[in-house]
Amino acid sequence: MTSDRHLIAIDQGTTSTRSVLFSDKGQPLFTSQTEFTQFFPEDGWVEHNPEEIWQSVLSTCGEVFAESKKLGGSIAGLGITNQRETSLIWNRTSGEVVYNAIVWQDRRTANFCADLKSQGYESMVTNKTGLLLDPYFSASKIAWILDHDSNIRAQAERGELAFGTIDSFLIWKLTGGKVHATDATNAARTMLYNIHDNHWDEELLELFNIPASLLPEVHDCASDFGQTDAELFGETIKIAGVAGDQHAASIGQACFEPGMIKSTYGTGCFVMVNTGDKAIASEHRLLTTIAYRLKGETTYAIEGSIFNAGTAVQWLRDGLGIIKSAGETEAIASGLNGNKGVYLVPAFTGMGAPYWDAEARGALYGLTRDTGPEEIVRATLESVCYQTNDLFMAMAEDGVEPSIIRVDGGMVANDWLVQQLSDTINLRVQRPVVTETTALGAAYLAGLQTGVFESLDDLASYWQREADFEPKMETDTREQLLAGWRKAIERTLL
Repeated sequence: MTSDRHLIAIDQGTTSTRSVLFSDKGQPLFTSQTEFTQFFPEDGWVEHNPEEIWQSVLSTCGEVFAESKKLGGSIAGLGITNQRETSLIWNRTSGEVVYNAIVWQDRRTANFCADLKSQGYESMVTNKTGLLLDPYFSASKIAWILDHDSNIRAQAERGELAFGTIDSFLIWKLTGGKVHATDATNAARTMLYNIHDNHWDEELLELFNIPASLLPEVHDCASDFGQTDAELFGETIKIAGVAGDQHAASIGQACFEPGMIKSTYGTGCFVMVNTGDKAIASEHRLLTTIAYRLKGETTYAIEGSIFNAGTAVQWLRDGLGIIKSAGETEAIASGLNGNKGVYLVPAFTGMGAPYWDAEARGALYGLTRDTGPEEIVRATLESVCYQTNDLFMAMAEDGVEPSIIRVDGGMVANDWLVQQLSDTINLRVQRPVVTETTALGAAYLAGLQTGVFESLDDLASYWQREADFEPKMETDTREQLLAGWRKAIERTLL
């Protein structure tokens, strides 16, 4: 292995796209990032413009490719990681998308999912997919797009259309329409894929009235996904690794042994526990999912999903205008002695695990004449910690007893937040040197497929701890804060 072998990771997230250049030791060398537009056509609806996403990928990836050339390197392979569940359908001939991408946060199909649940279908869905009947997942979004326009339904029935999560759409675009594929982790989040048998499920397709011809071929996470069109970057690049963002983060955190836990704090917050080759069913409304699939062998995980974490800070900036950048929140929160009884429940797009209330909406509690922007900022950061604690309590009831949690994502650069998290969950928290582990996981997968890395043990040897955070909060203080949070949740979920 030579030091000039580089890997590119495309990290296509919910609010921004970044492309990262990595060395053959998993070290980030250069990053290009750009935000893109969020559309909210109606209450609880969230959409993206697929062309804007594609252009953001082209621009950031092009900059990274150029930087690799400046450094005198060669690109061994490209990995893709993506916002999961976000769904779009396009014409196989023209490549034209038939409707905007419906984002994972979107709740427009809440009534549809509730109807299926009332008819008794949830246990069948959960047994096959590990998921709950919720608008979060792709199946009901696909059904909505097909039924939104009779012409779209007719085209789908004739086999003229293709469905994809963002990874699949990018593979299609990058290969010039030659490859329609996804990986097992993204397939597992569509609510159409049997995670035990590893195939698209005919009974689920019938339930949601979705033609099988729409669906991509499912590959291992490290696999041959084709190569980029030479016209895009001046030469072809192997697309060699794909995983949904939370799965990629788990790989980037080297959580390869059963019981290892990572928690990512980006747009949302997602806790994932490796359960090895056993798909453990949660008794407390957490999700069972595929952690990764390599060389045909499936590793499973239990996951808890919080819909709004970084988006709540973005709301402080863009919605309320009380901060100019996320970086300001650390000094603001640490400048207060307490939260003065103020709690934010950031249910802007419903509540995820363990509550799963699609109709819940955000609320602020405990406001007085003394409440100012600083208290709201602190309550926003604290809400992320409280929601994480809710997930850990549910996991404990499922028999998972963590002793250490590895964190990553843009929010964990905030020392105050990570310390507050440690205090709230009463656990040691480890922050790695490379906190953008989502992109790192995608690069690792591409490196495994192209021979840059030899094994998972090889990857684990590169993980480095940057900081440890130990709980310091008094038990009485912690219990008092959590009691206030529980009251806020009860009032929100009435």
